[in-house]
Amino acid sequence: MMKNNFQETITVEELQNYDLSWFKGEIVIVDDLQIFKKILPRLRKERVLGFDTESRPSFKKGRKNKVSLIQLATGNLACLFRINKIGIPEELVNLFADPRVIKAGVAVHDDIRFLKRVRKFNPVGFIDLLHFVKDFGIQSSGLKKLTAIVLGFRISKRQQVTNWEADELSEAQQIYAATDAWVCREIYIKLTSIN
Repeated sequence: MMKNNFQETITVEELQNYDLSWFKGEIVIVDDLQIFKKILPRLRKERVLGFDTESRPSFKKGRKNKVSLIQLATGNLACLFRINKIGIPEELVNLFADPRVIKAGVAVHDDIRFLKRVRKFNPVGFIDLLHFVKDFGIQSSGLKKLTAIVLGFRISKRQQVTNWEADELSEAQQIYAATDAWVCREIYIKLTSIN
């Protein structure tokens, strides 16, 4: 186990002492293939991307709706791929199979399983932060707690159960989705920069 200065865990009460923050970079909604072809080269240049997905909430026990949105983020760009509108294009599948690009997220196994229902692909280069943080002595799980422990700020999860298949995503939904992917990248980068 690596030595570090991170708390093992954090309580809900302790979380309230952290300042709220969010992604403040460029957000691109990718809901047609022209936008997709324009934006993908910017992501392909990166070595580490934050990764997350969103699904329309289901209020029936045991039922999970199809993935509506894939988020990929750099340090200053978040792309929100509306796969309910464009599917999962071949070039995105290629990115998901590229071992040279780290895709860091939380509970990525579940995300990948649900994405494979939309389109089969071979996932390579995915890092699940829930397991990765254990090497740094962090026992908490959940993105909100990991963000506070590693990055020192709090994120909002208010938009989590909103309609991700709405015709237009609200500004609050866009910021929420971008933030979730972005903090995954930032957590991974901060942890891997520790010697």
